[in-house]
Amino acid sequence: MSIKKVREYFNQFNIQDKIMEFNSSSATVTLAAEALGCEPARIAKTLSFIVGDGCVLIVTAGDAKVDNSKFKALFGTKAKMPSIDQVEELCGHAVGGVCPFAVKSGVKVYLDVSLNRFDSVFPACGSSNSAIELTIDELKKYSNYTDIIDVCKEWN
Repeated sequence: MSIKKVREYFNQFNIQDKIMEFNSSSATVTLAAEALGCEPARIAKTLSFIVGDGCVLIVTAGDAKVDNSKFKALFGTKAKMPSIDQVEELCGHAVGGVCPFAVKSGVKVYLDVSLNRFDSVFPACGSSNSAIELTIDELKKYSNYTDIIDVCKEWN
């Protein structure tokens, strides 16, 4: 189970106890917002896309949608998500728990500017019923992000 990998990863920062686990699913933005009692936009959803032979992860605000033309301009390819069966193999986390922590080697993490309007956000922690509250600076630190990008629409 990849929440175990995330917990072990967070041990080095001594924040493993900040992970919240819920009795209900938090696998979608709506479910996560309900479990946390926050607005859906503050859920930091992590989306996986096939780029070249691997994948990239893009963390966006819960109300943001990837703009295909912006994605193509930045990555030089169409925005194509892997199949449900491919996600865990490519990034190390299963659908519903994909997060920017403890990912497979070679997977690049990008943070979308849609996150910057919040003091803190709630990304998943490797399972379909977990989250952690992090400031944007903490998200940058713990995700080992590659860059901050602007590939989303409909959030501002």
